[in-house]
Amino acid sequence: MLISRLGLHIPPSLTYNGWERAGVQLSRILDSSAWCLGDWLVCGQQHYADRYVRAVDAAGLDYQTLRNYAWVARRFQLERRREQLSFQHHAEVASLDTEEQDRWLDRAEKGRWSRNELRRWLRGARLDKKVAADPTSLIPRVAVAPERVERWRAAAQRANAHLENWMVLILDRAAEDILRAEST
Repeated sequence: MLISRLGLHIPPSLTYNGWERAGVQLSRILDSSAWCLGDWLVCGQQHYADRYVRAVDAAGLDYQTLRNYAWVARRFQLERRREQLSFQHHAEVASLDTEEQDRWLDRAEKGRWSRNELRRWLRGARLDKKVAADPTSLIPRVAVAPERVERWRAAAQRANAHLENWMVLILDRAAEDILRAEST
């Protein structure tokens, strides 16, 4: 196979195993490209401060996107990056301090969370902090039977989450599913 700027040139004699291997390799290249571009820009800024912008222009890449890649790359040295998680997982927690980054990435890895799921958990945690700081932002009360609340509490505990945080996550998932179904 040959990769060009316009796509993939696939030989007619390609076997299934060859096709499958190519998909795995392409997936790895795609997943690593944001890291590689971020590292490339950081290196350029450090070693070629007077000329790296010209190189970025010559490469034909969007400067803002590269700045974002470089920012995340700076926040995660190579040895702290998680191979099981995408660049986007790391980007979601990049603004946090190192300890918090590691805590959230550990949870995402163990739970096999998608980037969207990590984002929902982070949003829930931020909501918890906001509610603690400003109790007037509480969600309205809902009257339900005690056994339902206990069942929800058990599910939240099993998910290692506070009940309120878990409820927000579940409601977000339900809303996302319904809105996605309506748009198709």
